[in-house]
Amino acid sequence: MTEWIEPAALPVLQGDEAFNGIDATVADFWRFAMSDLRANAVRGLLAEFLVARAVGHTAGRVEWDSHDVTTPSGIRVEVKASGYLQSWRQRRLSRIVFSGLNGQAWPVGGVLADEVTYNADAYVFAVQTATTHATYDPLDVAQWQFYVLPAATVAGTGKGSLSLTAVRALGAEETPYSRLATSIEVAGADALSQRVKR
Repeated sequence: MTEWIEPAALPVLQGDEAFNGIDATVADFWRFAMSDLRANAVRGLLAEFLVARAVGHTAGRVEWDSHDVTTPSGIRVEVKASGYLQSWRQRRLSRIVFSGLNGQAWPVGGVLADEVTYNADAYVFAVQTATTHATYDPLDVAQWQFYVLPAATVAGTGKGSLSLTAVRALGAEETPYSRLATSIEVAGADALSQRVKR
């Protein structure tokens, strides 16, 4: 059996660390790669960050985890983000759709699973609500809407993506950021309980 090459834990970067061989810091790289918080990939990371802060998740993000955030109680949360405006020119506002709801998981000590599964206990659907670039402020949490569903509800659709209309039709109501952690705990409680019993 082949041994796994395990990555070492890294210290948390502060931003002032210097590159060797060029006059640049980690903060310079962050400004280069992630300064536009409207960009689809970055907006998704920002939504994950907001959810992590809401539930008290203090560990860093793990790129290849089967879910995005883990609450202190152990609930696995998948965060999906969308917005009406993009970082490119548009003829019309974007339709709100959340994709990547299911996927192949990496089991601990294993290989990529063969089957596509729903790998969280609760799903958070985050919508950046600005409809004009003049008012768009990705740092304003009041411009975000959050909807929470139990994993069983999402899995019951059998779909890999859902529109905002479909999320609402499944019973998700807009949750204020101040109550997001509580909504996640309620939505994920049954799935967490089932996992603990196994």
